[in-house]
Amino acid sequence: MNDTFEKISDIIGRRFELSETKITPETTWEEIGADSIDLVDLISEIEDDFDVSIPDDSIEDLKTVGDVVALVDEL
Repeated sequence: MNDTFEKISDIIGRRFELSETKITPETTWEEIGADSIDLVDLISEIEDDFDVSIPDDSIEDLKTVGDVVALVDEL
């Protein structure tokens, strides 16, 4: 696992009170219990932590934790 995944899974684990061992790149937002508002809040926190800007129109394409990791790595 890369550093980006580890940092993002830590953020998700804290926000949704999940064990990081339960979070994989294939984990979906439904499995986490995140709705669209949760996802927007999560993306905002990730943007702050990684000092990146994720375009609003990209958020709907982020279906899994791995999707977010890949996008952050690209930015």
